[in-house]
Amino acid sequence: MTTPPSGAPAAGAPAGVAAARVALVTGASRGIGRAAALGLAGRGFALFVAADGTADELAAVADSCRRAGAPDAASGQFDFARAGEAERMVGAALERFGRIDVLVNNAGIRCRKRFGAFTRDDFDRVVAVNLAASFFASQAVLPAMRAQGGGRIIHVASQFGSVTGEGQAIYGLTKAALIHLTKTMAYELARENILVNSVSPGPIATQFNRDAWDADPAYRDALYGRVPGGRPGTPEEVAEAITFLATSEGRFIQGHDLVVDGGFIIH
Repeated sequence: MTTPPSGAPAAGAPAGVAAARVALVTGASRGIGRAAALGLAGRGFALFVAADGTADELAAVADSCRRAGAPDAASGQFDFARAGEAERMVGAALERFGRIDVLVNNAGIRCRKRFGAFTRDDFDRVVAVNLAASFFASQAVLPAMRAQGGGRIIHVASQFGSVTGEGQAIYGLTKAALIHLTKTMAYELARENILVNSVSPGPIATQFNRDAWDADPAYRDALYGRVPGGRPGTPEEVAEAITFLATSEGRFIQGHDLVVDGGFIIH
């Protein structure tokens, strides 16, 4: 179910008045999305944070963004498995802020099973959230970015978009598709000053992953063993890459997949 965005406007700025720079981050209630939102807030972006989380979680993230330096922050709940939700999310962000300078497509889910055990529902839901939502959010934001003279779109893919592992058939398929989508969008949109890149995290110690690793120590140890440093990354380390691509330092980076995996795929 979709709920209206929440969050008070910045002092002296009524709702609907554009901030200097605005970032829309999906999957922002926790983990990498939350860290990315806070990182962008620290660089002076106003934030619209969206997820299929609870209203309380999202409101807390929006409040944290304001305390981290965002001139304004708002939030909204959206079920990205449903058709049309990505477009409604973009519409809500534009209604609130009047522009979107950076779109971070981070929302994603996993379904880890051995090949042969997946159902059609498994396939449809993972593809809808991990791929279709990013695709249609990106299309929805184009008119605003074109009207304002450009923007940046960052897809959060995965190292499993380039390599594989046990139970990753659907998840890896969607992340590989996101990397291809990044390149296609970058090729088509560069002349309109719309920069499109992706970030591919390796093993990252989000709460979701820590819970899964604790339930399967053998899988956890196998992942750690692939990282030369012998440790997982942090959400903040991925957020650093997202923030870099979202800011002026990355003006000539286009169509690139920035792998943040501690060396997971180099051997």
